[in-house]
Amino acid sequence: MRNPWRNLGTTSRRWLAEAGIVEPGQLAELGAVRAWLRVKARQPAVSLNLLWAMQGALCDLSWQQVAREQRLSLLLALEDAQKNGAPDAD
Repeated sequence: MRNPWRNLGTTSRRWLAEAGIVEPGQLAELGAVRAWLRVKARQPAVSLNLLWAMQGALCDLSWQQVAREQRLSLLLALEDAQKNGAPDAD
């Protein structure tokens, strides 16, 4: 059975909980980009490594593999969400 919180340690899980994301299904529903924006709104110093880690948790991949293979598509999705005023960033 896969670990739904793969890549996400204690601090990352705490940040997610502070952003209202406590169940793997919530992360899946929001997607990594919207979830990252929620965390970033509360933890301004959070890095993109959390984005890679959350995407990895959703895809059952290591965060390093996500950073190598999905970096561009995630950054473009993040840019688009920020331009369009993603509703989950508040």
